[in-house]
Amino acid sequence: MENPLLTGAGLPPFKHIKVGHAEPAIDTVIAENRAALASLLKNAASPDWERTLRPVEDLQDRLSRAWAPVRHLHAVADNDDLRAAFSNCLPKLSDYATEFGQHEGLYNAYRSVRISPEFPRLPRAERKIIENALRDFKLSGVELNGEKKERFRAIKQRLAQLDARFEEHLLDATHGWKKHLTDPASLQGLPASARDLAQQRAAHEGLSGWLLTLELPLYLPLLTFADDCDLRREVYVAYVTRASDQGPFAGRWDNSEIMVEILNLRAELARLLGYQHYAELALVPRMAKSAGEVLGFLEDLGARARPVAERELAELRDFAQTHYGSDDVHAWDLAYYSEKLKQQRYSLSQEDLRPYFPAPRVVNGMFAIVQSIYGLDIRARADVETWHSDVDFYEIYDRGGSLRGGFYLDLYARPHKRGGAWMDECIVRRRSPAGVQIPVAFLTCNFAPPIGDHPALLTHDDVNTLFHEFGHGLHHLLTLVDYPSVAGVNGVPWDAVELPSQLMENWCWEPQALDLISGHHETGAPIDAALYERMHAAKTFQAGMQMIRQLEFALFDFRLHLTPGPYSVSVIQAVLDRVRAEIAVVKPPLFNRFQHGFSHIFAGGYAAGYYSYKWAEVLAADAFSKFQEGGVFDAGIGEGFMQTFLEQGGTREPMEMFVQFRGREPQIAPLLRRWGLAA
Repeated sequence: MENPLLTGAGLPPFKHIKVGHAEPAIDTVIAENRAALASLLKNAASPDWERTLRPVEDLQDRLSRAWAPVRHLHAVADNDDLRAAFSNCLPKLSDYATEFGQHEGLYNAYRSVRISPEFPRLPRAERKIIENALRDFKLSGVELNGEKKERFRAIKQRLAQLDARFEEHLLDATHGWKKHLTDPASLQGLPASARDLAQQRAAHEGLSGWLLTLELPLYLPLLTFADDCDLRREVYVAYVTRASDQGPFAGRWDNSEIMVEILNLRAELARLLGYQHYAELALVPRMAKSAGEVLGFLEDLGARARPVAERELAELRDFAQTHYGSDDVHAWDLAYYSEKLKQQRYSLSQEDLRPYFPAPRVVNGMFAIVQSIYGLDIRARADVETWHSDVDFYEIYDRGGSLRGGFYLDLYARPHKRGGAWMDECIVRRRSPAGVQIPVAFLTCNFAPPIGDHPALLTHDDVNTLFHEFGHGLHHLLTLVDYPSVAGVNGVPWDAVELPSQLMENWCWEPQALDLISGHHETGAPIDAALYERMHAAKTFQAGMQMIRQLEFALFDFRLHLTPGPYSVSVIQAVLDRVRAEIAVVKPPLFNRFQHGFSHIFAGGYAAGYYSYKWAEVLAADAFSKFQEGGVFDAGIGEGFMQTFLEQGGTREPMEMFVQFRGREPQIAPLLRRWGLAA
């Protein structure tokens, strides 16, 4: 069979993709793209959009299509051979991307079209592509001299390798820790769902009893429910010291020097381009335009939330002392005593809700919700090749019966799969003479899998996570933009890209929506009014502490990237310590190495951008308030949001789209009400 990564059409044939296909495919596409680009520019005495720039979109899309399945398999089906192939491709891809971004001939072609009489007559999408490209050329060092250009290229190549190594260390450290138990008394307090999963994990490895791991479907219940304080502490220590110089694997898979090198290289990159620090560079393509604006936003939220968080922590400590005789609430006790307090106050636990959220019911209910809001019909396809038997594939059709996109849904945690939840692009929408290339997404979660003959049962937090990622998926899949660089989530400022995902979470709390996504897995009984009232009452439980925790992460990230360097392990820790001293109400133990597992900023796209979650949440909460005013299933409002945001991709500025949808600029009050922080 030909290399399946080079088909250039249809869905990736995952059953036929082998490790040995990756590097030859990338070599082939890069070589052919270089030749095609040279030919384009050679024959473009007078560059224009149609003959010179539009074909560049096609070249970039071909490379994306070849690489997307490899990148995805590295995240969800990791092994040593795949890692080696992935790592071998990274410097080639980095070189090509830097070469492309510093290509003076191509840069001049874009400049020529930008100042030509043709430009004002071009449609909005084409104009935005050209303006974005000119900005990105400068951010790629096109105007640097020869020596600095080479240094820029070397930095980008090295950063690509370090990002991958950081994530691989974290994955290895997460799956490296296991604890085998044979005494059921050790699991006292643990819910049946977690015990069953631990038993399944043990059986999978040929063991009797229970096998504990650091995968979130086991880690979170252990911290939240296990009565054995020593066990909670052991699991906590293993988790918060992953990939660091501390804990049970101290020094093994250690990300310390990787973080230092990443930060020093980012700072050097910023200086090469004339910026004071990496945060200033990162803000260039975003909604927020200055470090002061970001810090002011985060600090204002912190000032509002901290007094609430302090009261909540005091209540928790008093509760632990009064009811459990605990003189101190350690870091590994927080979730445990918080759960006990929540149960006492609201007679409610996430485990009480789990039987009402069987995964098939949640998924089908979610599809019914978007059908009501956006007029979408989502249909399963059983004939699509996937990388694992747990993975399903679906297609989305609009009201007119047109196919808008497809997505792979991979819900459950398993060995060799990266933790967390995410949406990634498989195929991006593109129009060519052959027709429209339909977008396809990867939607990935790490929920507890089915046990025996029972369906997977989700917590309500899991449901929120699924809706969040599905919101990202809709953003990617519903675009009507025909050029990959501004279709779907592409070209959208990073601090606005979380708007559709966070908006989608709101339906998890609406009674009408809960009727669709919930039903007891044995009886089919719905969540009754009394249980819903307890859910709703508990919605803002410890909201101040939750808000402060997210602000701690965001401030650490942003202030870390405000530092011009040089960095060291002690500098990183000092920044985190200062942020905690300023805003945190819970001070973690000295051995805590949260930063070593902060993959969002060291291996993801959120460097100097973790604030985006809160920034976009302001937009999302205010956007949802329009649904609340007009009806949360109002098809007219849904169509308005789809047309204004989801279909526009990155062709328009987020503020412009928001004002068109909401009729005014965003207000913070809906966010404060959502978190119970309104005065």
